[in-house]
Amino acid sequence: MEPAPLAVIRVVGVGGGGVNAVNRMIESNLRGVEFIAINTDAQALLMSDADVKLEIGRESTRGLGAGADPEVGKAAATAHEDDIREVLRDSNMVFVTAGEGGGTGTGAAPIVAGIARELGALTIGVVTRPFQFEGRRREQQADRGIEALREQVDALIVIPNQRLLESTEENLSVLEAFRAADQVLQSSVQGITEIITIPGTINVDFADVTTTLKDAKTALMGIGTATGPDRARVSVDMAISSPLLESSMDGADRVLIFFQGGTDMGMQEMNDAAEMVRELADQDANVIIGYAPNEEFADEIKVTVIAAGFGSKDASAASARVVQTSAISRTAARPAPAAPSAKSAVPTRNSEPSEPRPASQPSAETPAAPQPAPAPAAAPAPAEPAAEKEEILDGIEARLAQHRHEPAAKVPELKAPKFPAGTEAVGSLRPKAEQHKPEIKLTGLNGIPDAKHEPLAVTSGIRPVSPDAASLPDYVDSSREQRAPALRLEHVFDDIAGDDELDIPDFLK
Repeated sequence: MEPAPLAVIRVVGVGGGGVNAVNRMIESNLRGVEFIAINTDAQALLMSDADVKLEIGRESTRGLGAGADPEVGKAAATAHEDDIREVLRDSNMVFVTAGEGGGTGTGAAPIVAGIARELGALTIGVVTRPFQFEGRRREQQADRGIEALREQVDALIVIPNQRLLESTEENLSVLEAFRAADQVLQSSVQGITEIITIPGTINVDFADVTTTLKDAKTALMGIGTATGPDRARVSVDMAISSPLLESSMDGADRVLIFFQGGTDMGMQEMNDAAEMVRELADQDANVIIGYAPNEEFADEIKVTVIAAGFGSKDASAASARVVQTSAISRTAARPAPAAPSAKSAVPTRNSEPSEPRPASQPSAETPAAPQPAPAPAAAPAPAEPAAEKEEILDGIEARLAQHRHEPAAKVPELKAPKFPAGTEAVGSLRPKAEQHKPEIKLTGLNGIPDAKHEPLAVTSGIRPVSPDAASLPDYVDSSREQRAPALRLEHVFDDIAGDDELDIPDFLK
């Protein structure tokens, strides 16, 4: 079936990753769109089959690329805004695709998207995050580039390459990994384009896509294909639980579901599959459904699901549902407590004791029937009178109130310690030195221990206080001649007293 273009749709590949994705779309024979390649790398542009090729930044990069510097890519696009505006003129929808983390795609894509939106086109960004092996710096540049692009587009679809690598068990080569990433970009653009360009029994047009994606900022897209008796539900489950989705579709308030399949697709299986998406989305979500029969699909069904409208209100509601579901799961995991019998029921404070229903009173729903006389049952335990219960509770509350208003116990006042008469504290109260005499060895100047000399002084925490004069040690009151000779340098100097002169050696005179 030849698709009929309903709108002017342009796909712009920016930078190396974006141009590679455009080349992949051209190889897959994607119809109904015009392809534009924008790059600072002149050689990469020569290898592209895009309808329009625009080299930017030749004055600064000399056609050799941006060198993985987003600022260079941004400056190059800014210098060629008029050229970009010219190639995007009269567009109804513009896809801006790029590989985030590099130089040209990261820096120039927001400029291209901003111009497309200024021209009135529905602008959708479809980008990839870098693989983990590409490094931390490239990942950080990608984060900044994605946020800058999000501000310039109506809706942004982000595909994490690392999840693509983790979702396959095959040991892909580097070339195969990047080709797989290009394939995902191509599938995303093709999925939205086919919704507009392929007429269907339940038709979805450009206005429906605009309603879903206009000013959404964040969008999620999944594609699923399945065959067999439960093909519709399986394909929808593949689409909404794809590992390539950055987050869950839970809470979306705008959803578009597009079915493609054989002419034998039943209304009931379509309804069951669509109900799976409705349960996931917000309860008041605007859900648009389309169906395009195609005999080439035979027994196969392809489902494309686009979800948008994840505002703060919707995100909070989705988070609440997740928390509620988690709480229910945890409660279900615990063993249920045994239901209390009527005999052992104890009235709570917030509920009045219920009056026992007479045994002979018939149910309102079941007509009364003659029953044999019941056997005498054990008398139920007398319930606690309400007045007595209230009295007990009031007593407890009064006791609690009294406890709350009781003054705090007084902390005993700490008094300063008393020292013995004639002493005062120095620093802190320490044991007396006389009780713990240190062993002090006095040595002469030659380092030989001199056992006949006593220690010069011992410092303790308590010192005597005399109102008259301080008591000086004996060695201070003694004359110089009586002092220990080991404390003097007799081998160098003679005693110096009064007017004695220093004995100067002859060789110094």
